[in-house]
Amino acid sequence: MSITNISISPSRAEIQQGQTTCLALVEHYLERIEATRHLNIYIEVYEVEARQRARELDEKFQQNSASVGKLFGAVISLKDVICYAGHEVTAGSKILKGFKSLFSATAVERLLAEDAIIIGRVNCDEFAMGSTNETSCYGPTRNAADPTKVPGGSSGASAVAVQAGTCWASIGSDTGGSVRQPAAFCGVVGFKPTYGRISRHGLLAYASSFDQIGILANKVEDAALLLEVMAGADEFDATCTAEPQFRSATELGFRSTKSKIAYFDTALEHPGMDEGVKKLTFDFIEKLKADGHSVEPVGFEYLDFIIPAYYVLTTAEASSNLSRYDGIRFGHRTQGARDIHEVYKKSRTEGFGTEVKRRIMLGTFVLSAGYYDAYYAKAQQVRRLILERTEEILKNFDFILMPASPTPAWNIGEMADDPVAMYLADIFTVQANMVGMPAIALPIGQHSCGLPVGVQLMAGRFEEAKLLGFSANLKTA
Repeated sequence: MSITNISISPSRAEIQQGQTTCLALVEHYLERIEATRHLNIYIEVYEVEARQRARELDEKFQQNSASVGKLFGAVISLKDVICYAGHEVTAGSKILKGFKSLFSATAVERLLAEDAIIIGRVNCDEFAMGSTNETSCYGPTRNAADPTKVPGGSSGASAVAVQAGTCWASIGSDTGGSVRQPAAFCGVVGFKPTYGRISRHGLLAYASSFDQIGILANKVEDAALLLEVMAGADEFDATCTAEPQFRSATELGFRSTKSKIAYFDTALEHPGMDEGVKKLTFDFIEKLKADGHSVEPVGFEYLDFIIPAYYVLTTAEASSNLSRYDGIRFGHRTQGARDIHEVYKKSRTEGFGTEVKRRIMLGTFVLSAGYYDAYYAKAQQVRRLILERTEEILKNFDFILMPASPTPAWNIGEMADDPVAMYLADIFTVQANMVGMPAIALPIGQHSCGLPVGVQLMAGRFEEAKLLGFSANLKTA
């Protein structure tokens, strides 16, 4: 049986025509996983379980082909921060090694209800804190385009899982670009919806007012289908909303319309911009203009304030969220502690990695007496200014275009001793999380060094249909 699909539609068509089966699809992906072990993508592969579910779905299809769900034939991987009942979830951290979730994330429940097959959990930066996938306790994941390069982070392994053909799509999380930057580094599609569009119930928290479940796929249409399945109100997440409804991916039509697009000249002329990335971005802008779209530079005076404000706010939230990992309730507990204080101290010291400790301490500092107003309160004011300016721009434009990253993927270990340089690599992606708006990363070509390069488009709140429809019609790499 042949397997030629890179999208759910061809998969389903091939199954209906008797050319393949769900089981054959699973076997194909398991072979790809085995062939790409050197990339360190998967922490755990659900080999037996995936085969069994595929057999059950094939039988269901044989009995009544009309009874199968929207994701019949879809083989999906999960980032190691998303809960799946009865399975380990560790956030790439020693402090949670061996911990099995008692429930599934709402997003996972909705995927399974539409007959998706979960093939395994993939690596990530520890507690999603990183831009390289190097802070994981399981070691770094490698970029399939060049194994000496990072895949981006924190959803780096999710991007490589799709890039290397080990699954149809991967579900990741995006706090400041953790889906979009890896997508750009790996040449796939990375989509972050509006904050509140997909329930965060069952997503291990890093920074709760920024975190959002995101999607990595080969095609925009596939991302739209997954959004359709996962979106919607959830009684377990008060920040999740059903309004306005996201229209069915099949009803989107992906109509081609002439759009008005803004880009920040301060971004493309930023001193940290790689010349090759800049050229590809400007080439893409010229293609948009040639297709009849209006693309104009606009000023954005807060660009250099985004990263400082973002790291003050997210580390503050992280210091609170990660306080639950104390060696008492669940996860790693130190041995031989003499009292309760030593249990806390040693368990957290042994369990957390360097980058997580750094962010917890920074967050605790900015929330402390005497510094709260100077740092945390000021960062909240900056966040408001960024939101207001972004909304002002989107009143006059359909989308905001920026590079997904100022550089292509760098060498593994290159930024190990310079965390600030790693933080600055997120300069173009964190804005969408600061303002809670949807954004997508699309591949636009290869850098002169041979690595993939991506561009990012951002739309107004709950304008996913417009963003996905426009993106699906673009002539990208």
